[in-house]
Amino acid sequence: MIKVTLVKSLNGRHDKHIATAHALGLKRINDTTVQPDNDMTKGKIAQISYLVKTEIVD
Repeated sequence: MIKVTLVKSLNGRHDKHIATAHALGLKRINDTTVQPDNDMTKGKIAQISYLVKTEIVD
């Protein structure tokens, strides 16, 4: 599992990046979700890596 936290604002970002953050369950700064560790999730995180902080959760 991967813990994803939004650390920067979504204001003024590309529409696709905002949609990706919402798909991960992140809507405002400091929102945190736990996502499965698979290729689809890693792709989403890679697209908005400049907005999020990630941690591996056992």
